[in-house]
Amino acid sequence: MPGVLAINRQRLFATTAALVNRSAFARVSSQQAISRLYSDNAASKGGQVFEATEKTFEEKVLQSSVPTIVDFYASWCGPCKMLGPIIEKSVRDNGKVNLAKINVDENLSLASDYSITSLPTVVGFHKGEPVAAFVGMRSPPAVNEFIQGIVDKTEN
Repeated sequence: MPGVLAINRQRLFATTAALVNRSAFARVSSQQAISRLYSDNAASKGGQVFEATEKTFEEKVLQSSVPTIVDFYASWCGPCKMLGPIIEKSVRDNGKVNLAKINVDENLSLASDYSITSLPTVVGFHKGEPVAAFVGMRSPPAVNEFIQGIVDKTEN
């Protein structure tokens, strides 16, 4: 395992060095280049799973060019714990949408803004607008169908 970690570090440093040496990145630090690399990748392709907060919601969800599914959950919620791995796998497998996970206990105003009264609540967003939603636990085939429905709506 240590060998894999060393190889991944080497790749990261090589990628950062290549970015820093390019003229567009010539005046930024290595840390800024890494941040740009990861934020550009996350914003431009699907299959990403990340935590969102009240501070990052607008940028990561509402302004995203990729349809984004929001999983409103709580750490104490049993159905949330069961749905989480299912929806994460479905999003990664589909690759055309992102998943933002929002802990409602830590982001009360977001939960209030979207009238979240039951958990888990899952809402699909595209171009800053909700396009589909469901409440409660769903089977893996039902989650896959929900995600594909969002993809179909946003590709037309």
